Amino acid sequence: MRSGWPTTTTRPRLARLPRPGIVPADLVTFYGTIGDVTWADVGDGYFVDPAGDVLLRFKQYGTVDLGADRKAGGLVIGSNGGGLSYVAGPGGVIYRTRTASPDEPELDRVADDLRQFLEMLERSLKRFVANDEPGCL
Repeated sequence: MRSGWPTTTTRPRLARLPRPGIVPADLVTFYGTIGDVTWADVGDGYFVDPAGDVLLRFKQYGTVDLGADRKAGGLVIGSNGGGLSYVAGPGGVIYRTRTASPDEPELDRVADDLRQFLEMLERSLKRFVANDEPGCL
């Protein structure tokens, strides 16, 4: 297990993240202080990608359609190691795709904001340490 700390290139990359309004403020704070989460040994793994990877994915593929009832697209910020992606909406809500393809995803809301999502990850880690069960996040 490891939680990555920001590199000297993290802050400049934050400035190049997608247009204002699409990146939740708590995600910017996360990238400015933590950087990424890599827990490859917890179940299939839990990953919150570094800002550079999020930026590259955005440049290559754009945003993920959050559906007609939502105003803007979301950013893929990580995965569960089993092919499902975590998507941050512009308002901070975190979604998980139901399929491996973010092109036309069906999404489940998993957390109201990044803090709640990270707390859920922490609970999954504790559960895994206690009984080898990573949960279903």
